[in-house]
Amino acid sequence: MQKKYEVIVSWMKEELKKGRLQYGDKLPAEKVLMEQFSVSRQTVRKALSILQDEGLVKGKRGSGTYVDLNTRKRTGSEVRIAVMMTYVDIYIFPTIVKEIEAVLSGNGCTLQISVTNNAIEKERLLLKEFIRNQSIDGLIAETTKSGLPNPNLGLYQELEALGIPVLFINSFYKELDIPHVSLDDKGAGYLAAKHLLDCGHRRIGGIFKADDGQGHMRYAGYTEALMQADVKVRGRQILWMDSDEIAEMDKDSQRILDRMADCTACVCYNDEIANKLIKIMKESGREVPRDISIVGIDNSSLAELCPVPITSIANPVQELGRAAAQEIVQKIQNEVPMKTIELQPNLVMRHSVRVIHEIS
Repeated sequence: MQKKYEVIVSWMKEELKKGRLQYGDKLPAEKVLMEQFSVSRQTVRKALSILQDEGLVKGKRGSGTYVDLNTRKRTGSEVRIAVMMTYVDIYIFPTIVKEIEAVLSGNGCTLQISVTNNAIEKERLLLKEFIRNQSIDGLIAETTKSGLPNPNLGLYQELEALGIPVLFINSFYKELDIPHVSLDDKGAGYLAAKHLLDCGHRRIGGIFKADDGQGHMRYAGYTEALMQADVKVRGRQILWMDSDEIAEMDKDSQRILDRMADCTACVCYNDEIANKLIKIMKESGREVPRDISIVGIDNSSLAELCPVPITSIANPVQELGRAAAQEIVQKIQNEVPMKTIELQPNLVMRHSVRVIHEIS
């Protein structure tokens, strides 16, 4: 025969298993439980202590007792992890999502995909929905326009206050103390510029993404490499573009050609920009790499399949997706603290860079 406190523990676990109580929900007050089970306050407190020791509930001073973070996994319910990306069906994103899904499904977790289209309004809408419904156990989020001030940062803090862990992928908001998994973007920019310097180039331009934290870090690596080589960083040979401008680069071809007129080489924020730059140069009568050498970043299929295969800095996107998923699974299932991981870039040489001997 069950002891009285065991009856309360069994009832609580059944309520959780059937979904009538979900994580974040507040438990009935001690007095209500005393009346419901006809027991003393001491018996109720013993039951709650056992549930807390098992990680199923958590007491908040002055507020009450709440269902805790890992309830779903510990009671056999599904663990749902949301993956919120800027895009999912283009460029490097399908590979990242595929790797995340493989790890999550292998650990019995359900994947919920959301897309912001790189718009802070959509990011805000999704975050508010996660907070209101509290239907996810964790969030892997790609930042939205992380190079600009963002009004949604407090919503990420609200999620964490609810016990829902957040992990950033690809980039991060520097204002938040939240781990991220990404490429070492500064290292990628440095490696791209260093390769051009090693090939004899000194007039090296750059095209970087203005509204993205990755763009700022890749620019920082580019400038560091040039300064280490005592090469002047010339502002007139650098272009900053936002997401919309990158999509319509061909409409801005004259400005791009003017900025690159005196350059023998250019570091591009990513392979998409590198691919479009090669097209603009060809249409203007300048050949790659004869007239200008180009290095991209990410080593995507665009680099490999471009009419002039592009030398690019590899972004290990498969490892990136796996690492992000493993971090959040370990946090949810085993309470292992998540850590920031920045993956190291490496150079993949193709045919968009030529070696020159003159130094000017």
